[in-house]
Amino acid sequence: MKPVKKWPTLFISHGGGPWPWMDFGSHNPYEGLRRYLESLPATLGRPQAILVISGHWEEHAVTVMTHLEPPMLYDYYGFPESTYQVRYPAPGSPALVQRVHTLLQAAGISCQENATRGFDHGVFVPFAVVFPKADVPIVQLSMKKGYDVQEHLDLGRALAPLREEGILIVGSGLSYHNLREFGQPHAIPVSRQFDSWLTQAVTGSTGAEREDKLRHWEEAPAARLAHPREDHLIPLMVAAGAARDERATRVYGDQMFGLEVSGYQFGT
Repeated sequence: MKPVKKWPTLFISHGGGPWPWMDFGSHNPYEGLRRYLESLPATLGRPQAILVISGHWEEHAVTVMTHLEPPMLYDYYGFPESTYQVRYPAPGSPALVQRVHTLLQAAGISCQENATRGFDHGVFVPFAVVFPKADVPIVQLSMKKGYDVQEHLDLGRALAPLREEGILIVGSGLSYHNLREFGQPHAIPVSRQFDSWLTQAVTGSTGAEREDKLRHWEEAPAARLAHPREDHLIPLMVAAGAARDERATRVYGDQMFGLEVSGYQFGT
């Protein structure tokens, strides 16, 4: 019998705004991110579908997008008019939606549906780089309001069987997300302090030990300076929960506007 491939899970940076469609001249702060995202099809292969938890969608209950042809949600402000015309026509996946419902119901997790929401930029921006032909189905799943770490670890654990069914689970956020401090010199050491702790917490342990560290992320050096609001960190918890006992590696590291940022892969 041919062995079943078990997909890893990812926590990726989606950068700021519609950066793939911006002209930064010769000093593109997202060039490292572009190279990493472009490398994923070669390093991982092509999944049957992708399930994305973005730092830009939260609901009172976990909610799954059901649109067959998701529109664009341009949830960024002050960018050139052309960036509000971009399209990423990746299809939805009714089969994946149903499977998510089944798994969450079995785990006792309530799951709602949203039939009108489109892809926010935490989805269409990075995946326009990963799969520019938009030919891999994508389903977006919300975070739950309140940002309870354990609830999102449990959410990932409930979704873990998808990894053996051809599904790539991706948390899309940023390891540093304090927009008011972007570009400020004093933010650089803050980002480095927190990033160093986060990388050690994620890659230095597995299972219950790693999850315990993540539950206590607010006690990390510079934690609340790096994440005044943890919306862009919570997707990491889902990716970690779906690969509970597996090692993680730091597969992306860069200085974005001088700020230290990281991305992680759980499992191989």
